[in-house]
Amino acid sequence: MPQYDEFEIQPTPPERPTNGVPRSAWTRAKRTVSRWHRPYTVLLLLLDFGAAAIASLIAVSLFEQAASGFQDPDNGEPWFQAVAYVLLPLGWLVVLWANGAYDRRYLGLGTDEFKRVTRASVTVAASVSFIAFATKTDLSRLSVATALVGATILILFARYVARLVLHVSRRRFGAAAQRMVLLGTLPETLEVYTAVTRSPAAGLVPVAIHLTDGYAAAKGLETPVPVHAGKDVLALVREVGADTIAFCGSASAEPGELRRLAWQLEGTGIDLVVAPQLTDIAGPRVHIRPIEGLPLLHVEEPTISGLGWLAKNLMDRVAAGLGLILLSPLLLAIGIAIKISDPGPAFFRQSRVGHEGKTFKVWKFRTMYVDAEERLASMKDLNETDGLLFKVKNDPRVFPAGRFLRASSLDELPQLINVLFGEMSLVGPRPLPADDGDFLGDVRRRLLVRPGITGLWQVSGRSDLSWDEAVRLDLYYVDNWSLAYDLSILWRTVGVVIARKGAY
Repeated sequence: MPQYDEFEIQPTPPERPTNGVPRSAWTRAKRTVSRWHRPYTVLLLLLDFGAAAIASLIAVSLFEQAASGFQDPDNGEPWFQAVAYVLLPLGWLVVLWANGAYDRRYLGLGTDEFKRVTRASVTVAASVSFIAFATKTDLSRLSVATALVGATILILFARYVARLVLHVSRRRFGAAAQRMVLLGTLPETLEVYTAVTRSPAAGLVPVAIHLTDGYAAAKGLETPVPVHAGKDVLALVREVGADTIAFCGSASAEPGELRRLAWQLEGTGIDLVVAPQLTDIAGPRVHIRPIEGLPLLHVEEPTISGLGWLAKNLMDRVAAGLGLILLSPLLLAIGIAIKISDPGPAFFRQSRVGHEGKTFKVWKFRTMYVDAEERLASMKDLNETDGLLFKVKNDPRVFPAGRFLRASSLDELPQLINVLFGEMSLVGPRPLPADDGDFLGDVRRRLLVRPGITGLWQVSGRSDLSWDEAVRLDLYYVDNWSLAYDLSILWRTVGVVIARKGAY
């Protein structure tokens, strides 16, 4: 681990001849700016155009006779092809651009990109309808609907694939990343460092810390990146090849410093981001309220009730009921395999803590030998995790068929019974054992919602996570729950289960 640099006060930088930045600093900073988004945006433009054109081709192929309403009676074919395969796809690009679907702030992470594509599709549909009405063009509703819906689906799919490629390139090769200099006090910068490095797919790579306070106390401490103090920020940026400055928490007690820093960065192409002390609060809950030039961050309270919560409960019960019916042959086959592997009950039931601290019996397929509970006391020293959970990767109490069930997560399918009875949810915090006493502090907040078969803990590492990290993810879910978030976690669960990540 690198240690702190010497804390030497640098001389005052020269006067600012170009937008408040010395000419040499401006030119060198300009060359270090990350430009990954430019080729990525070009790729998205090509993919979106191609997706819209393919959707038109599909609509014409399926409804060739009905689509003839597009054609001009005198010179139908060229005019029709120009509209279907050129003008309409170009219209998609214009509307997508107008809706911010190519804004690099939303590319590669989060759901905003897909929301903007969906919003653009509504605009395209409304525009086509208005143009057809205004020009009295006789259009086939079925073919137009197929073209528009097909284009929306194909564009969303193409962007999802492009995002996967971007994430892989960031995780494995460190490409398409933004190099950040963190500006603030030591606790603030380290907190931001921890937050941004949790997700390599975000493409944010802290490369240096610039301390604004606490020089003497920080000397000699080890940090994950080099730490500087007293240097000119722009000089440090060009020295480490950064393209982003993160203003962390209360980086300065002087009100005008952030504004002056923004002035200095004009024309450099260097990004300036502000990381307030609101970690683990999702974007939809945070809004900016400008009052007389003062940008106030308004944080909405967590919503764990209302119409969306009712829809979640309904979705849980319906999905659990259908799942139990459709999966009944598989459940029967698993039960028989367990009986053959080790005589004893097919199911394992254990007391867990649920909503508002109520205990219930969780249903799971048995994956261990019948004497597993008696052997637990002699294995306490083998525990490979911390907190309230006991995990051993090569647990000798697990029989061979049980290992497969655990790795594939099939042992958790009977929990659909708990979901059907309202004791659990499809998505929620991890259910905790009921024999560990009362839950105090932050952990108790998890009990505001029903535990889930899957959740952020499952799609973020499962058994590979530490206890503190699992608690943090569960609290994040409770504070930022939404129905769309549940659907996103369910989708991510499919990939995690197939990859068998963190399951043992």
